[in-house]
Amino acid sequence: MSTTQSERLRELLEPLVTSQGLDLEEIAVDSVGRKRVLRVVVDSDSGADLDAIADVSRALSAKLDETDAMGEDAYDLEVGTPGAERPLTEHRHFVRAIDRLVKFQLTEGGELVARILTVDDEGLDVEVPGVKGRKATNRRLAFQEIEKARVQVEFNRKDKKDKKEEEEA
Repeated sequence: MSTTQSERLRELLEPLVTSQGLDLEEIAVDSVGRKRVLRVVVDSDSGADLDAIADVSRALSAKLDETDAMGEDAYDLEVGTPGAERPLTEHRHFVRAIDRLVKFQLTEGGELVARILTVDDEGLDVEVPGVKGRKATNRRLAFQEIEKARVQVEFNRKDKKDKKEEEEA
């Protein structure tokens, strides 16, 4: 997909996505066999439920049908949310990942796995889990220290309510 088409699609679709209370995170046109697929990824601070996805999908489909932004050939439109292990690239992504475990690749080299505690304009405060019985430690990361960041999936994490109940027992 040319940058020109990508920019044109973003300009066309972003106002519709925003009007639905969502952020347009990504647009991609892929070839799958003989078909083309337009993938649109949306999100919001509170997430996007199935009803919101269906509403924005209908609005995008109607807008695309009335324009030639995708050309004459047939295509499928897929609208969804970012995956569980999404990369964090924008300030709002870090805010939405508060309380989540994140793997950071640092600009100076090395990796850090830590839980985001707070986010401000300059960077974030994280909690680095303790190893081998040691207590967790807090650390400050400036945004310029972060080369890449990706949310990690946690299968056995206890939420705050579970921890509180354990402490009271």
